[in-house]
Amino acid sequence: MRGEPMIFRCGGCTIDTDRREVRLEGLPSPAEPQVFDLVVLLMTHHDRVVTKDEIVEKIWLGRAISDATLSSRIRSARKVIGDDGKSQSMIRTVQRRGFRFVGQVVFEHACNGSDEVAGPLQTAADAMSNPWQHHVPADIAQVVRYCRTGDAVRLAYAVTGKGPPLVKAGNWLSHLEYDWASPVWKHVFRRLSQGHTLIRYDARGNGMSDWDVPEFTFDAWVDDLATVVDAAGVERFPLLGISQGCAVAVAYAVRHPDRVSHLVLYGGRALGARWRSPEERVQREAMTTLVRTGWGMDNPAFRQMFTALFIPEANGDQMESFDELQRNTTSPEFAARFLEVTANLDVTGLLAEVKVPTLVLHTRGDAINSLAAGRQLADGIRGARFVALPGRNHLFLEHEPAAGRFFEEIELFLGKQGPAFD
Repeated sequence: MRGEPMIFRCGGCTIDTDRREVRLEGLPSPAEPQVFDLVVLLMTHHDRVVTKDEIVEKIWLGRAISDATLSSRIRSARKVIGDDGKSQSMIRTVQRRGFRFVGQVVFEHACNGSDEVAGPLQTAADAMSNPWQHHVPADIAQVVRYCRTGDAVRLAYAVTGKGPPLVKAGNWLSHLEYDWASPVWKHVFRRLSQGHTLIRYDARGNGMSDWDVPEFTFDAWVDDLATVVDAAGVERFPLLGISQGCAVAVAYAVRHPDRVSHLVLYGGRALGARWRSPEERVQREAMTTLVRTGWGMDNPAFRQMFTALFIPEANGDQMESFDELQRNTTSPEFAARFLEVTANLDVTGLLAEVKVPTLVLHTRGDAINSLAAGRQLADGIRGARFVALPGRNHLFLEHEPAAGRFFEEIELFLGKQGPAFD
């Protein structure tokens, strides 16, 4: 839904259609693309009821959806703008007819026609009221931009820091704004942005990139990485893969050996569950079924199972943050499709074709991808250096010994291209 750029204001909520940004009481309120378009549709037609059929036609392009899917998007739309299903102070359900935006809306014409978003905007008021943005140095402030793939999927990518480029391949469960503020991820990206221009993006079906996409395959993920680096204008760069992003990074390095100078792989594997033991295959199939039915529930119990696997040594705030990230990162259907695609991954045949210097890092007690999986990656790549890090978390946390070792190893491996990490 890209018409004339507009700014909608309702109470403490501001929606900028050109920047595709929602701000609530002056702070960013992240919305995945489909939810953002739903809010704009309802605000645009606030003078009448918008029927379910019209919503399906405009948001889902006429594709059949379930009532549960629509209810989930309405619930997310209310949350983004500070409403809820009980008060319905802005989005009201009109039984058997549809939905109507009942808040008082003020329209403004946006004057900026670019496709760039500074996010989150760092004003003095933000710094005081948003603890995640406080003390973020100006030279690593995040800027979010958008680009389009060959099959018209809109991808969001972020640029932070200054210095030689460092590109991170997309992986499951990412959201550029949530990750930048998250107690699980922020220390990784802010540290990597010191001395480098860090470029990372939300893969299709994730975060701030399009969720409803025509193709959802491993090859599409690799093509998405190619689209982002071309849009960012970097010619040759070190490439970082984390978790499932390792396989994407390997495939890209083989397809584009002239673009990748160094390869850094953390917490990954070359072989999906389908090609491993029968027990792992059955477990992954059962988990995929559970994701389709339980991912979007208000009760966090199901998602907490994933949190316990990813970061078993996290504290309460970190676990709560990761649970919230899961819910806001992708839909139940796309979460299940991610598991299906990753279960079928097999880049073992590509490992011997990697021709760039490679560093492989893996925590010893990783419950998502075993230490043996990390060793397999390293063993398959000629000359790769393998480093086992202490800990049990798939995503190492800020104050773990693994964190310091991770940054030290990368700094040494990249040959101190820019200023040392502070």
